[in-house]
Amino acid sequence: MANTRKTTPQPMPDREILNIDGAAALLGVSVKTFSKVLRQGDVPGRKVGREWKFSRQALIDWIGQSKSRHFLEAEGTVPSPPERPARPSAASRRKLDDGFSVDNM
Repeated sequence: MANTRKTTPQPMPDREILNIDGAAALLGVSVKTFSKVLRQGDVPGRKVGREWKFSRQALIDWIGQSKSRHFLEAEGTVPSPPERPARPSAASRRKLDDGFSVDNM
């Protein structure tokens, strides 16, 4: 009989503690993708014996805490904001008789 496992596991019944299959299903990703993120060290979970265990609520909270910008900046894919032109120094300004200063042209 052939193994017919889908890429993304089926969601588990409402359980508070999930194994890796249940955690991946909760997040709607494959176990392979979830394992890659798990190796990065930011996923809230604990290894019990040989299996990883995850709190459903901790995973939901973890997803809600991060912003895509944090990931993109870490990957270096978000361009830096454009640099603002330097303000003219005080030496390059002159005072007018009315007390206002203007930049030299």
